[in-house]
Amino acid sequence: MTTARDRSPKGRPSTAAAPDGSAPDGSAPDSSAPDGSTAHGSIASTSEASVLATLRRGLQVSPEILDGVVVTLVLAVLAAAGRVVVPLAVQQTVDTGILAEGGVDQRRVLVLVAAAAVVLLVAGTCSALVNVRLFRSTEAGLATLRVKAFKHVHALSVLSQGTERRGSLVSRVTSDVDTISLFVQWGGIMLLVSVLQVLAATVLMCLYSWQLAVLVWVCFVPLFFVLRPAQQKVSEAYTLVRSRVGALLGAVSEAVVGAETIRAYGVGARTRRRIDAAIDDHRSAAVRAQKLVSVVFSSGVLVANLVLSVIVVAGTYLGVGGGLTVGELLAFLFLVQLFTGPVQMATEVLNELQNAVAGWRRVLAVLETPVLVPDPGADGVTTPRGPATIELCDVSFSYPGGPEVVHGIDLHIPARTRVAVVGATGSGKTTIAKLATRLMDPTRGRVLLDGVDLREISEKTFRERVVMVPQEGFLFEGTLGENIAYGYRGGDDGQAAALEGVVGALGLGDWLADLPGGLDTEVGQRGESLSAGERQLVAIARAYLAGADLLVLDEATSAVDPAAEVRIARALDSLTEGRSTITIAHRLSTAEAADVVVVVEAGLVVEVGPHSELVAAGGPYACMHAAWVVQTH
Repeated sequence: MTTARDRSPKGRPSTAAAPDGSAPDGSAPDSSAPDGSTAHGSIASTSEASVLATLRRGLQVSPEILDGVVVTLVLAVLAAAGRVVVPLAVQQTVDTGILAEGGVDQRRVLVLVAAAAVVLLVAGTCSALVNVRLFRSTEAGLATLRVKAFKHVHALSVLSQGTERRGSLVSRVTSDVDTISLFVQWGGIMLLVSVLQVLAATVLMCLYSWQLAVLVWVCFVPLFFVLRPAQQKVSEAYTLVRSRVGALLGAVSEAVVGAETIRAYGVGARTRRRIDAAIDDHRSAAVRAQKLVSVVFSSGVLVANLVLSVIVVAGTYLGVGGGLTVGELLAFLFLVQLFTGPVQMATEVLNELQNAVAGWRRVLAVLETPVLVPDPGADGVTTPRGPATIELCDVSFSYPGGPEVVHGIDLHIPARTRVAVVGATGSGKTTIAKLATRLMDPTRGRVLLDGVDLREISEKTFRERVVMVPQEGFLFEGTLGENIAYGYRGGDDGQAAALEGVVGALGLGDWLADLPGGLDTEVGQRGESLSAGERQLVAIARAYLAGADLLVLDEATSAVDPAAEVRIARALDSLTEGRSTITIAHRLSTAEAADVVVVVEAGLVVEVGPHSELVAAGGPYACMHAAWVVQTH
């Protein structure tokens, strides 16, 4: 018999803190999170960290990016050093070869050119090795980032996942990571080599003429002051671009998944307007970002050309005065090109850097989203298998930002009891089911499985013992057998026999015989090749194969034809036999067949007992049942 219970197994409040950090009485934990996100776990659109903090955090999450970084740096230094060979070779060739005393020294010219070619070949090889090493390490690091982000998405509660559109969430693990890849594999090496190139060019320019070197820096210093605020503007612009990309993918994926509904209701024009608006928003954000980059790039080109002109005039003046030889002046002009090249390239690197940082921030925002239903991991309790007892002790729950929808429920469901939960739409039935299956944790109180708080049970143990069968079971693209086998926990060797066993146990042989390929029938995307009733049969077979101790079912016969309902009912009888079950009942015929009926009104349990007793009591259930009898007859 289902009865109300004390607030703890021994009749007194528990004093132990819950594993998720909640107060001893089961109240919600502190609402603040380290990244500033709220405790209800909504996924932020982007991380608020600075550029350097984002890069530092990103490298911590993907440490493989730094694998072998010392060797890569050495090779990058050699590659950058090789680029200054040309100015040196030009100076020596002109001054000691072409303008040598006594005429052109052809042998020296050939020797210098050959030596420069060898050095450039070595430098080019080093540059290629740097690219290969960077590609290998960054792909490993970004693969880790994708896996961590994807794993974290699955660890988030259904409430957290519901705060982000599916397409936008997918874009964080795909296209946003791709922007990071593009920068690290191209922009990163360009940034590294460019910095080394600027330093080497500066040193050599000072050796040739410190006056001209100072003049070069004086011309570029104002540009550096301009680049600082420009970087902030570009960063904001590309953060908006990445956000708009996510919104665009969300709109497109939603339209693809809901294509049938869109056609059925003739709302193609409305859907097209929504997608067009998302495309326009992305286009305008991308154009604005590119405009900012173009302005910065043009500034760099303008200053670079100005510097070159100034150096030609000033260098010629110094040369006439005897301060520079012709070779040294030519070498200096080459060095100015080596200096200004990276400065001009900096705008393109800045472009990719800000794009990558924007993508990194969006991925990190996912990783920083707090897990509201944490797995206790190695510290979790492993409960023994067997018929399960479930208890709700003073359980209350409120959705993020909303009022309490379940209020102080005390409920005890003994092992092997079939319970039907009934009530009007919005009464709290589904919330109770989600709490019992730990898709959510209560904001106050505790849910116990065999006397153990669900928050203390290891995720692996809990998912082996408790399975929820939704009203619309999700099917993956593949065969019928592959979809049923998602519930199988044994090795591959026994899978075929297990599938045959579940078909016989649930009486599905005649149904499979009518299908063109039996268990090898392709179900299509999301199971579209099957009817609603057939998809429910797959969900039931999957749950049977899982062999759970407690089943929570959302009424599986609410949207099927009578013949399919009979087949489903027969399969459910086999599935629930000997197991504890909680069924969210939409039809009172389910309640009539249950051992115990739980009546929920406005988040409160108002009646508990067998069907016959509740009908005789003349309370809310009796009125509900009488109205149902009139409708069905």
